[in-house]
Amino acid sequence: MDVLNYKTLNKSRMKILCLCLLVLSLTACSHTYYIVRHAEKAAPNSAMTTDVPLSDAGKARATALKEELRDRKIRQIFSTNTTRTKSTAEPLREALGLTITQYGPAPDSAFIRQLKQIKSNVLIVGHSNTVDDIVNGLTNRQTIPGDIDDAAYDNLFVVKYKKFFGTKISFSNKKYGKPSN
Repeated sequence: MDVLNYKTLNKSRMKILCLCLLVLSLTACSHTYYIVRHAEKAAPNSAMTTDVPLSDAGKARATALKEELRDRKIRQIFSTNTTRTKSTAEPLREALGLTITQYGPAPDSAFIRQLKQIKSNVLIVGHSNTVDDIVNGLTNRQTIPGDIDDAAYDNLFVVKYKKFFGTKISFSNKKYGKPSN
């Protein structure tokens, strides 16, 4: 092998190595928060407390959430301490073998700081009057102007952090499961 071919081969290998390192650094430094409102709840009756369980439609939506997020490398799940939020997360929790970490009924600044310290993909299940606070706290701006409509259950809010020479935060609102009425 002559010297010119050897140098060309080494330059090609270096370019490939640099490209691989760049791709690795871009993917290794990103994580995503998936935020949902709990699934459809059962109609309350006189025998129930205010902590109502999921309806059949809600159970189907919780299964749809599991199918949507199963391959998203979720490493932590957060839920308030209500039956409907924990039941919404349960199918995914079971499929991934995770535990559900409970947070207070109102997502305060300490909880948002806790979430921002996590460097892996996370599911957060909240309520129609708290999802906006979580999304807005994670995006550092008013992304969602107010409470979620009480009939809306199919929103999957996605907040992605990419760190590479600073942090870039992106937001999207996807839908999952059967469309809400």
